Amino acid sequence: MASLAPLATVRADTTVDRSEVLVIGKVSDNPRKHYHRLKPIVDYAAERLADVGIRRGRVLMARDNAQMIEYLKEGRVDWVTETLFSAVRFVDEAGARIVLLKHKKGAKEYETVFIARRDSGIQALADLAGKVLAVEDPGSTSAYFLPRYLLLRVGLTPRRVNPGTASPAAGEVGLAFARGEINIAMWVHEGLADAGAYSDMDWDTPDHTPPSLRENLRIFHRSAPLARAVELFRPGLEPAVRERLMSTLLRAHEDPDGRRALYAYQRTSQFERPDAGLQRNIADVRAMLQVLEGAD
Repeated sequence: MASLAPLATVRADTTVDRSEVLVIGKVSDNPRKHYHRLKPIVDYAAERLADVGIRRGRVLMARDNAQMIEYLKEGRVDWVTETLFSAVRFVDEAGARIVLLKHKKGAKEYETVFIARRDSGIQALADLAGKVLAVEDPGSTSAYFLPRYLLLRVGLTPRRVNPGTASPAAGEVGLAFARGEINIAMWVHEGLADAGAYSDMDWDTPDHTPPSLRENLRIFHRSAPLARAVELFRPGLEPAVRERLMSTLLRAHEDPDGRRALYAYQRTSQFERPDAGLQRNIADVRAMLQVLEGAD
């Protein structure tokens, strides 16, 4: 929770004005872990923005999307990294701007994959009726928003459940929050969930899907590709800061200090400017969010 964040991420600094501090933000249920991923990149950027008035970098965590929306509206955070479903909410509800496409863990885009045990008999999304699907958390694009949308599209009704409880009713799918990629694979492997949904990158990462689990699992459905992650700036960010920050991030992969900061920043390989594919993704996600909101 946000209250567990290191004090340096939330305490006011009386030695500098707010306008002299570059604040990066992230929604997190593990702020101590994410602090160490975000601090190197915000410090790297802040050091290169001295001539536009920036003296230091700071990290600010939000406990959920609603709190981050308030931070953006209030100007408490300048720069946010997110996946597309949350990012579109920040644009529509807080006036944030999607400014860069992030190659997170070296990937420009990813897919949601649905997994099940090899012996389960599950072959398609429709087969999940009356079963439990392990997902990550309510803020995940690949492991919550997109799976929920795809279930609705095939006529199923997602309902939140706890693993090990009674089976969902006919026509419903129980969504169980595993709070971690490896937990999704483990729950499916051990029978705590009938199936799981996360990204194809999680499927291909041994730390998230160990070979000892993967050999008994299989993918039975894939989504269309979606942009991996984006960077957003708050509304009202000073133009000089905005332009210098964008150019700094776009060039960060070209120097050793930048590459080290990028690697800490969720193993980012580089940033690029939004392209037509990203704009299509944003339009698609906005339409998907309308479906999800209509189902609430």
